[in-house]
Amino acid sequence: MFFFFFKDSYIAIIGDIKKSKKLNNRNVVQNVFKKVLNNINEKYSKDISSKFMITLGDEFQGLLHDGSNVMNIIEEIQRELYPVEIRFGIGVGQITTDINFDMAIGADGPGYYKAREAIEFLKENERKNKTHASDIRIEIDGDNVETDTMINTILSLLAVVKYSWTDRQREIIWDMMKHQDSQVKSAERLNVAQSSIQRGLINGNYYAYKDAMDTIVMVLKEIKKDV
Repeated sequence: MFFFFFKDSYIAIIGDIKKSKKLNNRNVVQNVFKKVLNNINEKYSKDISSKFMITLGDEFQGLLHDGSNVMNIIEEIQRELYPVEIRFGIGVGQITTDINFDMAIGADGPGYYKAREAIEFLKENERKNKTHASDIRIEIDGDNVETDTMINTILSLLAVVKYSWTDRQREIIWDMMKHQDSQVKSAERLNVAQSSIQRGLINGNYYAYKDAMDTIVMVLKEIKKDV
């Protein structure tokens, strides 16, 4: 499948914690947040142009030159910080300033502009109290209206599915997404019967969810810059 992206496109990710001022254990969350980002930087170092870092209190950003693991990174952050909710703006475009691998602050260009646009769009949707508003949005620089629309429609549908999960379904589905192995292995890790895993996956619409995620990954994998 082919999609048009500007030559030398990067993937900028800006995220922030929802309703952060209402958190009772804000310092604890901040410390966990830093550890999660450090783990992301180590685990996905081959994809990263500028390390993920906290920039403005409850906001963070990072820059990738390879789109293969964008959704893995986002899902890992969501999983490790749950039940704290985070919104993610993904911007695809060029970076017009020097890039510092150790510090995402200071880089600028259409990639970051688009990520900021995506974050502001999500915030506006939340202000309008839209039901099951997605917490992830992508904006792509250039003539990519159809691609934008397709991915963001899928992300909105995925949000509806995620909001329908019970705690048990979420635990099972996230375990399967994380380890990508068998129901038997998942049952062993979660100390439940394999039939409970199967039931949780079916009732949580896991297979439709995974297929939709794989479609997004297929598109974003086409963004790969030689460094």
